[in-house]
Amino acid sequence: MANQTLRLLNETFHIHSFTPETPIPEQVFNAKIFFISKTYDELSVVVPDDFNLPSMEVEKDWRALEVLGPLGFSLTGILSNISGVLAENKISIFAISTFDTDYILIKQDTVKSAISALRSNDYMVIDD
Repeated sequence: MANQTLRLLNETFHIHSFTPETPIPEQVFNAKIFFISKTYDELSVVVPDDFNLPSMEVEKDWRALEVLGPLGFSLTGILSNISGVLAENKISIFAISTFDTDYILIKQDTVKSAISALRSNDYMVIDD
């Protein structure tokens, strides 16, 4: 299987942490793109950086690489291979999967290194 194509999204994201009992802030649903995950222990909300949410904790300045899809559920190793390339280059990630594809969030200050590492490993990265 050929390596995937990734696209760097224009937005910068913040990753917010809430208690699992916290209602999802209404303004989240007005964002053009957002991600919500809830477990027994926490609620995580990822939104563009122009959304100011009253979270317990926030991680700022993340960029997203979208694996261009849709990706079939029978495909294996996509996220593992991409994260492996980035790990070899000491680049931390925050991964998000959707029904159709994966998003790999990386810190803003590692974008150039991440793109270079991925391209060196035969991934196409669109960063216009």
